[in-house]
Amino acid sequence: MTNPSTNQNPSLWGGMRSGVKVAIVGIPLFIVALVALYFFSPDVKRYVSKSVSSIETEKSVVNNVMSTKMLALPTDVPSNNPAPKVRFTGYGWNGASGWNAANGGPLTTKGSLMEAAGVNLEMIRQDNLDKIREVQLLALKEFDQGQNFPFSGSVGIWIMGDGAPYYISTTQQVIDKMYGKGKYHVKIVTASGISYGEDKLIGPTAWKLNPQLLRGAVISAVIGDGDWVIVVNYCGQLGIPVNPDPTTYDPNAVNFIQAEESDYIKAAQMLIKSQKTGFTYDLKLMKDGKRTNETVKKKIDGTTTWFPGDKMVFDALPGYVDIISTKEYNNQMPTTLIVIDEWAQRNAPTFQNMLKAMLTAGNQIKLYDEWLREAADCNSKTFKFQDGNYWYKAFKAYQGTHPDGVQYNVGGTRAFNYADNEQYFGLVGPSRYEAVYTQIAKYLDDLNPMGYKENVEVTVSYVDAVNFQYLQAIKSELASGSAYTPDYSANTGQVVAKGNYQINFRTGSDVVDAQGIETIKSIYRSISFSEDLKINIVGHTDNVGNPTLNMDLSKRRATSVMSEMIKLGFPRERFDNIDGMGDTSPLPGTTNATDKERAQNRRVEITLLK
Repeated sequence: MTNPSTNQNPSLWGGMRSGVKVAIVGIPLFIVALVALYFFSPDVKRYVSKSVSSIETEKSVVNNVMSTKMLALPTDVPSNNPAPKVRFTGYGWNGASGWNAANGGPLTTKGSLMEAAGVNLEMIRQDNLDKIREVQLLALKEFDQGQNFPFSGSVGIWIMGDGAPYYISTTQQVIDKMYGKGKYHVKIVTASGISYGEDKLIGPTAWKLNPQLLRGAVISAVIGDGDWVIVVNYCGQLGIPVNPDPTTYDPNAVNFIQAEESDYIKAAQMLIKSQKTGFTYDLKLMKDGKRTNETVKKKIDGTTTWFPGDKMVFDALPGYVDIISTKEYNNQMPTTLIVIDEWAQRNAPTFQNMLKAMLTAGNQIKLYDEWLREAADCNSKTFKFQDGNYWYKAFKAYQGTHPDGVQYNVGGTRAFNYADNEQYFGLVGPSRYEAVYTQIAKYLDDLNPMGYKENVEVTVSYVDAVNFQYLQAIKSELASGSAYTPDYSANTGQVVAKGNYQINFRTGSDVVDAQGIETIKSIYRSISFSEDLKINIVGHTDNVGNPTLNMDLSKRRATSVMSEMIKLGFPRERFDNIDGMGDTSPLPGTTNATDKERAQNRRVEITLLK
């Protein structure tokens, strides 16, 4: 069974190109026109598969402890708060637990922290990224027309923080075209939690045993957004090229099919449908990096999604397991709130009170099981799916078993308090999120998924994408905490990923040159995705020169790479083994017989272990 060609959605906003009428119902015509003008003009240029320079993971878990007494839980009774209503929209995701618990559910309730803060908040679930963008643009339209508290759309949205470079860059360009550059901005202002295993790549057990089997795989994903990044990062570690074009198939790369309506749950459902019914997609074959006219029919082999999408796949497809997740990449995916910055500035007291209520609830969730259960109940009401126990189990994460005994992991989330935000966003110490944002922006520019660069004039920089003045304004009113630090001595030695990098040194020296420093910075940003993983660094040389001197040089170069990473912020205890192999371990398939092979073997191998 093969899909018609109209089901292919290679546009920048996944589900909107061939299904525009469905996606834009209710949107004012001037917004529709601008969206069409700036994002759906002639078919974009396609790009060949590319290797990404990344290894991944900087892993000290952000999990601060802020001791305080247990507060009263909210009631189920609607609040009579006369304050103007504020609307937020976002994914059905446990990462929003702090907001839901503070509010008492989708609407502010009596006894809730939001009511006590004088806030009247409505929380709305939406898993379609295109529609999330639409409701924020609607709210901006009303705000621009003088409505201080827009009654349509949402002034704030919560999404995956690793999807923010894509969302902010695409959305900001539309805003600039509509209202003029510099008048309005969408900004990241806080995080209510972080994914800790919930978001993952799912595939057959064979991928877990031999990750190189991902070559030639087809994966359903929201391309450019958060969970897509998990796969891109993992491919960078494995040395597997990434095909950014969802209309082609490269047998030597990981390939993607765009999720219908840019919806992660539908990404999971597409995999299930393809595997259970044999549903295939028509893709143009790539040969030697070039698109051919030959069409191949391919099923979807795996997906990248979050809870409850993971549970849906595990229930439907025996033998499918989580391959890599935000448990390993624990700094990658915060639940970020993105607001219309000018609205937040105009209504700063109200907005700051909202942040205080949410972060207080987040701290209660971390400390007290009663609050976590309350948050889970509120999630079930807001997300209109299953009961509180369903969300509670997934928040804490649990393990399931297929009939054949193969195990898989479901869920995994952490709530954030103020100290977590302070640590994660670098208000004290280095910013974990800046490294994540910058690396993902580089992926967008390097891979150019679905013609991103032809449609987006500029990727918004990290500095221009964030505004933490609202967090900083409430610091004195919220308790500080003691930070979690990883115990690297408990490391099991299990390899998570391994990558080889050409890092430039001065000739015959262990001094890293300027270009090599930039390469190390890129590796550092990638490794910053997860913070608990230990790091091994092994230097290698070609076979030119004295073998004994080469052995010494390779080890000194590995030590230099470690030193540069320590300067950037990694603790010394993170590094497990620093060694050199000289010319004794050339890459498989190479013999040092040519200049090209010798260049390949002058490398630094970095391994991540948990």
